[in-house]
Amino acid sequence: GNSAVPQQAAFYAHPTSAEALRSRRESAQEGTPPIVEATHLVPDQTVLDVGGREVHIRFMGRAHTGGDLVVHLPAEGVVFMSEAYLHRVFPAMRSAFPSEWVSMIERVKTLGAEVIVPGHGFVDPPEILKAELDSARVAIEQVIAEGARLHESGRSVDQAIEEADFGSLEQWSLRSSQGPTAIRRVYMELDDQLPPP
Repeated sequence: GNSAVPQQAAFYAHPTSAEALRSRRESAQEGTPPIVEATHLVPDQTVLDVGGREVHIRFMGRAHTGGDLVVHLPAEGVVFMSEAYLHRVFPAMRSAFPSEWVSMIERVKTLGAEVIVPGHGFVDPPEILKAELDSARVAIEQVIAEGARLHESGRSVDQAIEEADFGSLEQWSLRSSQGPTAIRRVYMELDDQLPPP
């Protein structure tokens, strides 16, 4: 979607995400929309002045991807978490770092924001979204625990996908499509097959 934005726009990305964009651009097939690469890298944090408003772009750890950034408006008490916060949506782990995702959410909470904006999911008042961040963290922990239980029992990843029972998450949006991917990713983490930090 970046190609729909004016060409003079600045694009901020973590180095991991910037590399993924570069790789996709190089392998893009003819006829696909152009892939716009990052113009600014944010390995840790950068602070912008946007019309007199202080805006922090921060990397607070690997979560939904290896390059998740959050946008923090400290004076306003607002944090935009993008896809690192899926509100009542089954954890999407295609490129996730499951245990690190839990830690990243805990670090975001230390910012003390009153308004925490998810990247996907239901739209609710700020006080509900803030409280539901814990539900998102617990959901990730539930997925990790179920994957670990099946892994410890000696089930193959395919067996685990068939047998996985995520309890209350079974009714969450996208469970059927995201559940198998999540089990695979948890197995990869347990087997030390994920890229190192």
